[in-house]
Amino acid sequence: MNRRAFLATTAALLPAAQSTRPNIVFLLPDQLRAQALGCMGDKDAITPNFDRLASQGILLKNTIANTPVCCPARAILLTGKYASENGMTANDLRLRESQVTVPALLSKAGYRTGFIGKWHLDGGQRLPGFIPPGPRRHGFEFWAANECSHAHFNTQYFRDSPEPIPMQKFEAEGWTDLALEFLDATKSDHRPFFLTVQMGPPHDPYKAPPENRAKFDAEKLQLRPNYEEGPRSPGRAGLAEYYGMVNAVDEQLGRMMAKLDQLGLTENTIFIVSSDHGDMLGSHGQRLKRKPWEESIRVPGIIRWPAKIKPGQTSDLLFSHISFAPTVLSWCGVKPPATMQGQDLSKTITTGKGPAPDSVFMQIFGPYKGDETERGWRGVRTARYTYARFEDKPWVLFDNEKDPYQLKNLADDKALVAPLDRMLTRHMKASGDSWSKNWVHLVEDKGYLYTGDTYYSVNEFLEAAAKKGVTVPRI
Repeated sequence: MNRRAFLATTAALLPAAQSTRPNIVFLLPDQLRAQALGCMGDKDAITPNFDRLASQGILLKNTIANTPVCCPARAILLTGKYASENGMTANDLRLRESQVTVPALLSKAGYRTGFIGKWHLDGGQRLPGFIPPGPRRHGFEFWAANECSHAHFNTQYFRDSPEPIPMQKFEAEGWTDLALEFLDATKSDHRPFFLTVQMGPPHDPYKAPPENRAKFDAEKLQLRPNYEEGPRSPGRAGLAEYYGMVNAVDEQLGRMMAKLDQLGLTENTIFIVSSDHGDMLGSHGQRLKRKPWEESIRVPGIIRWPAKIKPGQTSDLLFSHISFAPTVLSWCGVKPPATMQGQDLSKTITTGKGPAPDSVFMQIFGPYKGDETERGWRGVRTARYTYARFEDKPWVLFDNEKDPYQLKNLADDKALVAPLDRMLTRHMKASGDSWSKNWVHLVEDKGYLYTGDTYYSVNEFLEAAAKKGVTVPRI
């Protein structure tokens, strides 16, 4: 056999994925708002690795969380279906095992899949946080995770047995240690891989490692023009801790980038950075998430793929969680299922030519006194406007072009409201959503959904509570 025939035969025996299909690394810090990065214009932020990753790829400035709260956002990312369709309309429900997910599809297509960090899709009790191997892991092969814990300096995680493994260091560093372990396995396992690392920080409680906190002078922070001091605001000290946590996450991002370089994987690895939702951090005097304001719905959108994406790009493309699944699947050579509701924006992002959404649909289904979310709402975010309404009346409308800090509510302007209302109605109809999917009981307060049994829906929980004679307060 001559050399040419030998090489052809050898190539035929190798998995095509080894040379043609990209790897995916998806970093998802919890509650990281887009505005807290240097590459997004925050002069207080110290985020050299986020900024470098953005400069090496594309920065999608208008990346939006369709349902800006933990569990629903994570479910949307995995399923490519709105919360009203995948069932995860509240925190601490369980994602149905029957849902079709990105890791399950990629696993069937020959990918090695890995989940590291905060899962928060198994429902019921958050602690101790063991999710057994099988369908509740939704296609993830490598596993180092817990259900949900915000003890950032002293947490625990699990592999494939229920014995907890202590993590007695800042968790962003601990999760990154495990990510490097996963990446090192590529030396012997040559399958393409999909790895997601979902860190708890910078989610509250706001407390950074001392060396990261020391980089920020609380009195010199440049507060956003819409910041309001008050009982729901973290204060300058809390903001400094938040920035310190973001800086600590940035350091761990740098470690992952260096490992990819060391292993020669950078060129054909799609590195994606986003978050499940943002954090109000005192803007408009508000705290946490579940709000339609920019600080709550806008999340990082950084994608680097040296093999296909020209570096140094900045885009105003409306990219939201719902489009993550079909876009990633297409990049990996897997046809997105017709049941996925997001738009495949793979070509648009890699070439700058292709479909572009005219708006993003947003949903919150019920109240939460913990962050003073009054009740369920629906909204749209266009290139220019943010509009949200309750079932019975408009709530907020902002012209983000003229009023980027959303200081003037235009919800009483009927001429502006009318076309946005029509757009919202179209989104609700197309997605299968309706106001009847809202709930009014305070199921997310007082730990109702995470201190007892496991439920797949709010209605299932309420029916069980009624049978037990438990009264769940309502708004």
